[in-house]
Amino acid sequence: MEASVLNYLKFEMTAPTAKCFLRRFVRAAQVCDEGSTLHLKFIANYICELSLLEYRLLRYVPSLVAASSVFLAKFILKPTKKPWNPTLSYYTQYAPSELRGCIRVLHRLFCVGPGSNLPAIREKYSQHKYKFVAKKYCPPSIPIEFFEDAIS
Repeated sequence: MEASVLNYLKFEMTAPTAKCFLRRFVRAAQVCDEGSTLHLKFIANYICELSLLEYRLLRYVPSLVAASSVFLAKFILKPTKKPWNPTLSYYTQYAPSELRGCIRVLHRLFCVGPGSNLPAIREKYSQHKYKFVAKKYCPPSIPIEFFEDAIS
């Protein structure tokens, strides 16, 4: 039976990565926000790419990493505004409290900046083509109230 299924699929199978989920989640985030949608897309992609080689993030499923990337990207763009809302909770199926651990690891990765490992990813996103998102200011901490779940 296994061989039948594989033959039918022509052996074209892949495991989902965070980038697969990121497209959908960024679209949902862009609907909610006015402002630069390209910046959000590029920052979220940058954060997601930083996560690909980070050992500490292996414990999280790809959809959670993608949702956390969107949360952090929105926070970096507007540090005073709560980054999560009911629309994002609906489309990602995650509450802010569920994202907390992953966001903390991603936040550290983003804030480390130049001189760390992964220089190719940082160089790539330091170009004009990607709106220099790797050079964006990273607030040192995320307010604890941003991780509180909305009460329905």
